[in-house]
Amino acid sequence: QVRLVESGGGLVQAGGSLTLSCAASRLIFSNRTIRWYRQAPGEQHELVASLTDDDQAIYADPVKGRYTISRANNGNAVSLHMTHMKPEDTAVYTCNAHSTNPVLLPRDLWGQGTQVTVST
Repeated sequence: QVRLVESGGGLVQAGGSLTLSCAASRLIFSNRTIRWYRQAPGEQHELVASLTDDDQAIYADPVKGRYTISRANNGNAVSLHMTHMKPEDTAVYTCNAHSTNPVLLPRDLWGQGTQVTVST
């Protein structure tokens, strides 16, 4: 089973920045939309950013203007650069690669999740 490998989580002060990475291979990321989700304790799973196969980026309103999703490492990773961070950004962040081609299976690949904590 292919898994995505996340890194970059940790503790950051409010107003600071942090960059998460979701690594696999360029082949894995082809024909897939890459998504970053987050889940805070007691909260619903929330989609925060998406990057389509043709590099269209979409952001949830709470992170718009502060987060940037982009390809990295020659296409073998997707990063989530987070700036001006707030305590409410504290959550477990998980990346997902969703197949846009119905014959490309499995449809969804997941990382293990990485904890991000923003202190006041």
